[in-house]
Amino acid sequence: MIAFVSGPVAALAPTTAVIEVGGIGMAVQCTPDTLSGLRVGQDARLATSLVVREDSLTLYGFADDDERQVFELLQTASGVGPRLAQAMLAVHSPDALRVAVASGDEKALTAVPGIGKKGAQKLLLELKDRLGEPVGAHIGRQGVGTAVTASWRDQLHAALIGLGYATREADEAVAAVTPQAEAEGGEPQIGRLLKAALQTLNRTR
Repeated sequence: MIAFVSGPVAALAPTTAVIEVGGIGMAVQCTPDTLSGLRVGQDARLATSLVVREDSLTLYGFADDDERQVFELLQTASGVGPRLAQAMLAVHSPDALRVAVASGDEKALTAVPGIGKKGAQKLLLELKDRLGEPVGAHIGRQGVGTAVTASWRDQLHAALIGLGYATREADEAVAAVTPQAEAEGGEPQIGRLLKAALQTLNRTR
């Protein structure tokens, strides 16, 4: 297993970071929140989980070991693969997921694209004793580096498309959170904006 990758960031895309490790570019699938803390040319260290399939080897990257552990624990529930587990972490921090499961917060899980009411109820039952208690270390956590310089609108739009929303829905969600982004000033945090956008989309469904 590849436990982590460390090295300069060679490239960034809406869902992927390329980390140079020993002269080799490792493509790592990351959440928007993790990507927002990376910058091309700066060193980064990402905890990783390698998912092996018959036709592919996919490396998923995380801001820390706790996030990776939750990613792997989520997949022990039936019907949860790496993509859905990553989508859950794109919407909620590890502690937020622990709180949601511990409190039986069905609405929090249905805010994740791909999880309906029945799926949320099933996940709450299956994950109840698996995620553990909230540790508090990741509530309001900062990113793993300096925010990227690409347009936050482009990043957010691409992240929503990657999570399965239609272009029209992504356009409307970006427009809905624009006042919040402008109020933050500078380079807004993509993770917070993504959560706000998903809440907006969830209310309109």
